[in-house]
Order: sequence, then structure tokens, then C-alpha cells
Amino acid sequence: MRVVEAKQFGGPEVLTVTEAPDPAPGPGEVVVRVAAADVMFLDTTLRSGVASQWFAVEPPFVPGGAIAGTVAAVGSDVDPAWIGRRVATATAASGIGSGLPIGGYAELALAKAETLAEIPEALDVVRAAALVHDGRTALAIVDRAPIPSGQWVLITAAGGGLGTLFIQLARAAGARVVAAARGAAKLALAQRLGADLVIDYSHPDWVEQVRAHTGGVHLVLDGAGGEIGGAALAALESGGVFVAYGTSAGGFAAVDPEGAAAQGITVVPLFDIATPDTDWLALHERAQTAAAAGRLEVVVGQTFPLSEAAAAHAAIEARSAVGRTILTV
Repeated sequence: MRVVEAKQFGGPEVLTVTEAPDPAPGPGEVVVRVAAADVMFLDTTLRSGVASQWFAVEPPFVPGGAIAGTVAAVGSDVDPAWIGRRVATATAASGIGSGLPIGGYAELALAKAETLAEIPEALDVVRAAALVHDGRTALAIVDRAPIPSGQWVLITAAGGGLGTLFIQLARAAGARVVAAARGAAKLALAQRLGADLVIDYSHPDWVEQVRAHTGGVHLVLDGAGGEIGGAALAALESGGVFVAYGTSAGGFAAVDPEGAAAQGITVVPLFDIATPDTDWLALHERAQTAAAAGRLEVVVGQTFPLSEAAAAHAAIEARSAVGRTILTV
């Protein structure tokens, strides 16, 4: 089978299409014939070596932690009725809070039977792959930090996969939305999805613009992190909530929970959301159902064939990608 390997740590050019043996499912596993593989920002940091301090992976490795396709084979203890069914799933090596997001950039990939979500008939495999991580994460966050009706919500990295879902979830909850992103294309997308106010956070006074328009927001959903996320804290009113879930601007936002509490602000880190008792499969299935019913638009801004994985990584690193980026096989 064909796979894309990161032969060494480095730029997108280290991704190489090569041949590998077909995988065989072990106990509790299935083999998925991959039709679409999600490409995450995390994949680019893993490939570059930046994320090696958090993930024990050494080249050569096959990136990709989320896939959609058809079950081709099952382990001896797995119900054979799965064979031939369309599924979306994390790869076998991947896991929330543990594991490695690898194995997905391939024609065939291993997955655990317990993580399989059957794709509804009305949902295509590309959008299904895009929801594997983002759908369940978005719902887990809004379950933990409910979106307040009638209040202002600030969403950073609003043009990304999670950001575009949050805009829609906030609007459906009756909130007023400030979408913060970088560049005209992402801001136009956020506005089309229903944002009441769009702000380009490449402008140094972007937080002042938010406060001037809103008087202070009640909830920040921070997908950017880094300096952008840290600055977003100043947009909150007293009694507000700050949810830190993203790192695209360079690590999680450096927010002091005790200092924020002194200002009447509650900080909810991602690790408070990804708890051992979270039913991730149920969240995944909820997200797929909402998308299949047309209640959630899954924004896939760009797709690339498997052989052009390097171009997909380059687009993400150049910040030109909007929504999700998917490899098609």
C-alpha cells in the first residue's frame, strides 16, 4: 500500500510517498480502507520536530490521527458485520490525552473497533474525516462551558475547523459572536457563518476594538493560544469564562488562573474538558448527526490527494488554509 512518511524532522519536503506492507488487525482492531485523512496543525508540528517534546515519535513515521473510509478487515474478536461499512475514526495509535496522532496518511490504516463511528448516509467521507477531532471537541467544550444566550462570545482562530463550528454553535444558542482571525478570506467566511463582528487580530488594537464594540465579552473560546490568546483575556468582562483549547499561535495562552480568578474570570483549560469519563464516541456521533441533518456546516477549505501531503502542510503553515484540510485517497 501507499503511505506518506516523514523521513526525518524538517519542513514539508520531508514528507515522501512510499510503499509499506498492508496492516493486519490485532485484537479489538479493524483495517480501514482510507478515503479521506484529516490534516491537523498538530501534524505539522510533529513533522517539524517541534512537538517531539510532547510526543515520543521518531522518524520515519506516517502522520495523521483521523481517517474516514470503509472497513476492509477486522480482528478475530471484532464483529465481522463492520466489514464494508463506512466509518470515521481516530487511528489505532491515536488517543485523547495519550497515544500518537499517526498512521492516517495511508491507503490502509488500523483503528480500534471501540472508536468507530458509522458515517450517516447523508454525510460524505471528506466531511466525516473533518469531524473526527473537531466535532467531538467542539461539543465537549460547549457541554463544559455552555454558550450563553444573548451574551457576547469571542472566538479566536475563527476561520479554522473548530472556530467555524463554534460560530455556528454560538449562533444556534442565541449568542452574539465576535470572530477573530487573520486575513480577509477567514473573516469573510466567519461573517458568512453568522458572526456579528469580525476582527483581524493582526492589528495591534484588535482587543480594544472588541471591547469598544461589545463592552466586554462573556465567553472566550481560544483556538489561537500564544500571545493572541493571552491578549484575548483582556476582552472579558468580570464574571466571564476563558476556554483555552488551541495552540496555533504558539502554545496554549499563558493565562494565570489565580490572577484571572481575582478579576472574576474562570479559566477552563483543555485538560479539564478531556477527562477520563468523557464519552468521546457519543460526542462524535452527535456531531455527525448534526452535520448530516444540515444543522452544522463542516467547512473543508481545501483538499489534496495523498501524494500532495507536503502541499497540505505548507498551506497550513502559511496560514492560508481555511476550515479543515483533508487528504483524499
